[in-house]
Amino acid sequence: MKDTAVIILNWNGADMMRRFLPEVVRSTPAEEADVIVADNGSTDNSLQVLAEEFPSVKVIVLDKNYGFAEGYNRALASVEHEYAVLLNSDVATSDGWLDALKAEMRDNADVAACQPKILSAERRNMFEYAGACGGYIDRHGYPYCRGRIFGSVEEDRGQYDTPADVAWASGAALMVRRKEYLAAGGLDGAFFAHMEEIDLCWRLRLRGFRVRVVPASKVYHLGGGSLPAGNPRKTYLNFRNNLLMLYKNLPHKGRRKALIVRRLLDTIAWAKSVATLQWGDAVAILRAHRDFRRMKRAYDGLPSPTANLISGEPDILTSYYLKGKKEYSRL
Repeated sequence: MKDTAVIILNWNGADMMRRFLPEVVRSTPAEEADVIVADNGSTDNSLQVLAEEFPSVKVIVLDKNYGFAEGYNRALASVEHEYAVLLNSDVATSDGWLDALKAEMRDNADVAACQPKILSAERRNMFEYAGACGGYIDRHGYPYCRGRIFGSVEEDRGQYDTPADVAWASGAALMVRRKEYLAAGGLDGAFFAHMEEIDLCWRLRLRGFRVRVVPASKVYHLGGGSLPAGNPRKTYLNFRNNLLMLYKNLPHKGRRKALIVRRLLDTIAWAKSVATLQWGDAVAILRAHRDFRRMKRAYDGLPSPTANLISGEPDILTSYYLKGKKEYSRL
């Protein structure tokens, strides 16, 4: 049996599969990995396209759209491979991409997840927003990457080609040990989409595992395939899920103070949206905080984490907006 499953979650993405899936199939060694599409209740002709144009690709048919998080949970629960790669449907892979990731996992039993270098599919000399070359979390819970801080994305000049431990690996191309993924609870289905891989990596690290970036592996991500930047729905999910992530993963002692600070910062973001007449985003932020207050109760029975993994991290807001440090290498 092959030890690796490359799983692509699809929802009404027939055109996306026609564009990206051929390269994934070509560059993924058939003797080492199964390429699997988990169809999230598509209503377009996705299943027909898979059957007629990609006969070598295995298919998992889900009965409805479970969202990114729960869709992947169901897919990984239905396979038996040792390793699984969660690969976005808008990612093109390159020759050797899987070898470097598998070597990292095989050589380091304490690594539970890793990601490749993620470059833009449209500007291949640039990092891609969603993960770049490995992610971190600042002391207030803001995610950033080697190669991307907030909206500033760097050119890839080889400056981050060294493998490194990171706080989180991108869900755009995320290799995991399937056993540890399931033991940690998988992606949080309540998140639906956005921040769910950061939350998972945080939980894996709390369990004593490392998360790595392996720049020798390269993929090219289109980005915005589900929700484009500036979409109020994306704003809502990012703000709500970030608060839920902090509530779940911070030690109970000190959590209240951290959330007060973060919610004050979110209020500033809301005020900026109002001042710039971004009414959709302003409403989305209010809804995110309202739903956070309701949803957090589901996590009240969880044991308190034993360590605060972001207490010593930098303040990205200050570095970026006040000190003008918009590249990771300058932090």
